[in-house]
Formats: sequence, structure tokens, C-alpha cells
Amino acid sequence: MDFRDFEKRIVKVTKMELPGETVQFKMAPMERLEEMKRVAKNINTAKRAGVMSLFYPSEDFETRLILILRKTYKGVHSAQVGFPGGKLELEDENIQDAALRETEEEVGVPRNNIAVLKKLTEIYIPPSNFFVQPFLGITTEQPKFVPQEEEVEALIEVTLQDFMNDVNVTSQIITTSYAANLEVPAFSLNGHIVWRATAMMLNEVREMLKMVL
Repeated sequence: MDFRDFEKRIVKVTKMELPGETVQFKMAPMERLEEMKRVAKNINTAKRAGVMSLFYPSEDFETRLILILRKTYKGVHSAQVGFPGGKLELEDENIQDAALRETEEEVGVPRNNIAVLKKLTEIYIPPSNFFVQPFLGITTEQPKFVPQEEEVEALIEVTLQDFMNDVNVTSQIITTSYAANLEVPAFSLNGHIVWRATAMMLNEVREMLKMVL
């Protein structure tokens, strides 16, 4: 879709009710839902982070979404695909500021160039004990991406067409700390399998786009 058309239509999300957890949970294995329920009583100790679902135009005005492949490190999100974003710091006035700051740091898009259209449904991530607040935003200029060397292994520029294509909703057999050979729902985007919390948040974005595009 031409970004100029996308920009006109996407503003409709500002007046929409969020699809919420019902849509997010379609991309979560049942074992994960049970785990989330078990840890719910401990949420007061959780840390907070903000991430940005950022759409932008390519050079020829094709609408795209930016994702990142994280570096390999000793941590629960090592080598995973996710949104740009990160944890709330003392310098941040609120969680939206954290998402904007981290997006600028990780992919180089100035926070002043991003229009935040919608606060999406918060999600709890048990392995890292984080509440993550996603936001839906756009930038009307083609970004000059600068990946943060310490955090980002690669940038993943997903076309809107691929993101909305049902063919790219798939499943993946994985082994986790709590189960072996577990089949989980996932997205296949630019040769990467996207699952877990990122897939759950992506599914809410996708559901909203279905209603406005």
C-alpha cells in the first residue's frame, strides 16, 4: 500500500477500542498462558518497558514496519526478533518517552519524527519479569536507520503486504525451559520466525489494521 494512503487510513485507530488480550493470546501457546496466570500474583515486582510498532515509507512510498534482530547474549531475549524499545529509565518522564528514546537509540529514528497514534495492550513477559507497553506510531519521512551496534544484530524491514498476508501466519516447533517439541503460533517475516511476546503484540496491530485498511 502507498504510504500516503496508509497515513490517511491509519489515523482511524485513534478512535478504536483495542482488540486486547483475546487477539494477543491467539499467538501464544497455552503453556505460556498458564504460566502468565501463575505469576500474576507477583506482578508488583515486575519491571517496565516500552516498545514501538513503527510504520514508515520506503523510497518509493511503500509502507513498511521496522523490526530488529537482537544480538546474541546471555539473556532470555538473545537473538530474538522484536520491536525497537527498552526498559523505563529514570530519565524518562513516562513509558511512552521510554519507547521513543529507545527507538531512537536502537534504530536511529529521531523521537521528534515519530507520531504516536495509539497505546496498545500491555503484555507481561514471565521469563524476564517485564510489563511491556507497546505503542503504534508512524514517521512520514523515509528513515535513515542507524542500528545500535551493542544491541541490534540486524534491521528487518517488513512490507505491509507481507505483514498482512495470511500465508505468513505459521507455527514453529520449539524447545523451551518448560517443554520440548512445543508447537507455537508464529509469523514468518523476511525469513525470520517471530513468536512469543512480539508475535502477540504484532497480532493486535494486525487486527487493528484489518479494520482500517
